Amino acid sequence: MGLVARAIESVGISTVCLSIVREVTEKTPPPRALYLRFPFGHALGEPGNIEQQLTVLSLAFRLIFEAERPGVIRNAGLHWKREMYPPPDWEAFGQLGPVTKRAG
Repeated sequence: MGLVARAIESVGISTVCLSIVREVTEKTPPPRALYLRFPFGHALGEPGNIEQQLTVLSLAFRLIFEAERPGVIRNAGLHWKREMYPPPDWEAFGQLGPVTKRAG
Protein backbone atom coordinates (compact mmCIF):
# COMPACT_ATOMS: atom_id res chain seq x y z
CA MET A 1 0.00 0.00 0.00
CA GLY A 2 2.69 2.49 1.01
CA LEU A 3 4.87 1.76 -2.01
CA VAL A 4 2.03 2.36 -4.46
CA ALA A 5 1.00 5.57 -2.67
CA ARG A 6 4.57 6.89 -2.81
CA ALA A 7 4.77 6.15 -6.55
CA ILE A 8 1.51 8.05 -7.12
CA GLU A 9 2.76 10.96 -5.01
CA SER A 10 6.00 11.09 -7.03
CA VAL A 11 3.97 12.37 -10.00
CA GLY A 12 2.25 15.05 -7.90
CA ILE A 13 -0.99 13.37 -6.82
CA SER A 14 -1.74 13.47 -3.08
CA THR A 15 -2.76 10.18 -1.47
CA VAL A 16 -4.29 8.91 1.76
CA CYS A 17 -4.37 5.18 2.47
CA LEU A 18 -7.09 3.62 4.58
CA SER A 19 -5.57 1.10 6.97
CA ILE A 20 -7.26 -1.57 9.06
CA VAL A 21 -4.01 -3.29 10.13
CA ARG A 22 -1.76 -0.67 11.69
CA GLU A 23 1.24 -3.00 12.03
CA VAL A 24 1.35 -3.63 8.27
CA THR A 25 0.99 0.08 7.52
CA GLU A 26 3.88 0.88 9.86
CA LYS A 27 6.18 -1.55 7.96
CA THR A 28 5.72 0.23 4.59
CA PRO A 29 4.42 3.65 5.60
CA PRO A 30 2.48 5.58 2.98
CA PRO A 31 2.73 9.38 2.81
CA ARG A 32 -0.50 9.57 4.86
CA ALA A 33 -2.72 6.87 6.34
CA LEU A 34 -6.00 6.85 8.22
CA TYR A 35 -6.21 3.92 10.65
CA LEU A 36 -9.66 2.44 11.23
CA ARG A 37 -10.50 -0.38 13.65
CA PHE A 38 -13.00 -1.87 11.22
CA PRO A 39 -13.32 -5.50 10.01
CA PHE A 40 -11.39 -6.71 6.97
CA GLY A 41 -13.04 -5.65 3.74
CA HIS A 42 -14.85 -2.71 5.30
CA ALA A 43 -12.31 0.13 5.32
CA LEU A 44 -14.98 2.64 4.31
CA GLY A 45 -17.50 1.40 6.86
CA GLU A 46 -20.63 -0.73 7.02
CA PRO A 47 -22.45 -1.59 3.79
CA GLY A 48 -25.34 0.82 3.36
CA ASN A 49 -24.24 3.16 6.17
CA ILE A 50 -23.78 6.22 3.99
CA GLU A 51 -23.18 8.62 6.88
CA GLN A 52 -20.39 6.43 8.26
CA GLN A 53 -18.81 6.07 4.81
CA LEU A 54 -18.95 9.83 4.19
CA THR A 55 -17.38 10.42 7.60
CA VAL A 56 -14.45 8.14 6.70
CA LEU A 57 -14.00 9.93 3.36
CA SER A 58 -14.19 13.31 5.08
CA LEU A 59 -11.47 12.33 7.57
CA ALA A 60 -9.30 11.00 4.73
CA PHE A 61 -9.63 14.21 2.71
CA ARG A 62 -8.88 16.35 5.76
CA LEU A 63 -5.71 14.35 6.37
CA ILE A 64 -4.34 15.55 3.02
CA PHE A 65 -4.48 19.10 4.38
CA GLU A 66 -3.62 18.45 8.02
CA ALA A 67 -0.82 15.85 8.01
CA GLU A 68 2.06 17.29 10.04
CA ARG A 69 4.78 15.20 8.38
CA PRO A 70 5.27 12.45 5.78
CA GLY A 71 4.43 8.96 7.00
CA VAL A 72 1.79 10.06 9.50
CA ILE A 73 -0.72 7.39 10.53
CA ARG A 74 -3.74 9.04 12.12
CA ASN A 75 -6.21 7.09 14.25
CA ALA A 76 -9.70 7.83 12.92
CA GLY A 77 -11.22 7.23 16.35
CA LEU A 78 -14.39 5.75 14.87
CA HIS A 79 -16.27 2.74 16.22
CA TRP A 80 -17.81 0.02 14.10
CA LYS A 81 -21.62 0.06 14.41
CA ARG A 82 -21.60 2.04 17.67
CA GLU A 83 -21.93 5.65 16.61
CA MET A 84 -24.37 7.96 14.94
CA TYR A 85 -22.68 9.75 12.07
CA PRO A 86 -23.91 13.21 11.14
CA PRO A 87 -23.34 14.32 7.56
CA PRO A 88 -19.81 15.74 7.10
CA ASP A 89 -19.38 19.51 6.88
CA TRP A 90 -18.25 19.70 3.26
CA GLU A 91 -18.35 23.52 3.37
CA ALA A 92 -15.37 23.44 5.74
CA PHE A 93 -13.21 22.02 2.95
CA GLY A 94 -13.45 25.30 1.05
CA GLN A 95 -11.80 27.01 4.02
CA LEU A 96 -8.76 24.71 4.08
CA GLY A 97 -7.09 26.31 1.06
CA PRO A 98 -5.23 24.73 -1.83
CA VAL A 99 -3.16 21.59 -1.49
CA THR A 100 0.54 22.28 -2.00
CA LYS A 101 3.15 19.71 -2.91
CA ARG A 102 4.64 18.21 0.25
CA ALA A 103 7.51 15.90 0.90
CA GLY A 104 6.61 12.27 1.13
